[in-house]
Amino acid sequence: MPENPNIVYIMADDMGYGDPGCYGATKIRTPNMDRLAAEGVRFVDAHSSSAVCTPSRYSVLTGRYCWRTALKRGVGGGFSLPLIDPARETIATMLKRHGYATAAVGKWHVGWEWQPKSGEKINFDCWDDEGHVDYSRPIIGGPNEVGFDYFFGIAGSLDMPPYCFVENDRVVAEPTEEKNPYNPQQRRGYMSPGWRDEDVDVHHARKACQWLERTREADPKKPFFLYLTPSAPHRPCMPPDFLAGVSDAGPRGDLVATVDWVVGQVLQTLEKLGRADDTLIVVTSDNGARPCDVDGEMYGHKSCGDLRGYKGQIWDGGHREPFIARWPGRIEPGGTCEELVCLADMMATCAAIVGEQLPDNAAEDSFSFLPALLGEQGGRPVREAIIHHSVDGVFSVRRGRWKLIDGRGPGAGMNAKWTPPQEDDFPGQLYDMADDWRETTNLWDREPDIRDRLFRLMRTYKNENRSRPRHEQL
Repeated sequence: MPENPNIVYIMADDMGYGDPGCYGATKIRTPNMDRLAAEGVRFVDAHSSSAVCTPSRYSVLTGRYCWRTALKRGVGGGFSLPLIDPARETIATMLKRHGYATAAVGKWHVGWEWQPKSGEKINFDCWDDEGHVDYSRPIIGGPNEVGFDYFFGIAGSLDMPPYCFVENDRVVAEPTEEKNPYNPQQRRGYMSPGWRDEDVDVHHARKACQWLERTREADPKKPFFLYLTPSAPHRPCMPPDFLAGVSDAGPRGDLVATVDWVVGQVLQTLEKLGRADDTLIVVTSDNGARPCDVDGEMYGHKSCGDLRGYKGQIWDGGHREPFIARWPGRIEPGGTCEELVCLADMMATCAAIVGEQLPDNAAEDSFSFLPALLGEQGGRPVREAIIHHSVDGVFSVRRGRWKLIDGRGPGAGMNAKWTPPQEDDFPGQLYDMADDWRETTNLWDREPDIRDRLFRLMRTYKNENRSRPRHEQL
């Protein structure tokens, strides 16, 4: 067995806190995620750094809040430029330095640079394919240039062009046909011949498992890091044919089951290769479920559980995530962890696993939760606080039981149905998450000292360009 464990990180797209069975779902069957929870640990207070996908993914890969970059709100598109500076340390470059084989499979959505046709110019801020891209040329600034040996996947979400697969730095089949059919809420653009939305995650699972097999065959002792990011259950809600109707929560519920199927394919492959016992596997999501994708509610399913809010919003439904981890022989089976953690903490945690001391100019907002994984916490919290961020750029800070929101309402214009209560004319929100985790009672005027302390902490994190202490401060 390798000295360091293999690490598989599976992150769904828009899977809400209440979607897996082990988090309370009854209308969707998720036997593989439920099995991992039974054989490992289930976190109940884990959060993405943002309530939307691009900034959340940036934080996972770099251990840094995305609002420290040029992207202050919203998300990127399928033609957006690279968000990760090639000089910046990533979880992949760090693990490669420790001898890991690395792969990213699935939705990328943190930008890369397409090349233009001769004499033409690409509008990288445009979300539609204007025909200026030369798809025969290699992409620049993609996964291969930020630490991944291998990549297979799509540029952005499954509702944005170009509708084509990229392998390493090349398009597998050029998108030459106008997208047809357009599924609900998809953007117009071009697709590769024979493209089917229903099969995208089937291809992702197959490519991920094939890479695991090739890596095992090339060097049975070499540890590996797989960053697997299915496109489900993000819109459009088009499950694979063999999973259509498998849930009791409509097409979106079938897509949650699709994520579970992907998890199952990876588990089967690890077991077949004899690598399951020396692998840390994590399953989570990049943000909450979209307000207009929660058709499961008509079936009696709550995609974000009983949390307030949805994707894009500053309330916990937008960013509190299912987070399951299994590491045989190291993580006690069947546990529940109430520790406050952030997905950005994955980089520092992996660094702790391999014995790396992260430099001060890397993973500035990442804290190791390895002791929490192993049940060795000893009363010391993983992190002092978390900064949350909404799609419209509204900030919130969570410290212990207290959560401060620097603004009114959900912090999101997208599909946000909210009418302020007549008695609440406060400029912000303050909630006691220990007694009021549904965020129903605004204590803004009742706890001024706590409110002011949280504001000062938020300003400190912003002004110092980091939240992880420098080494000389430890």
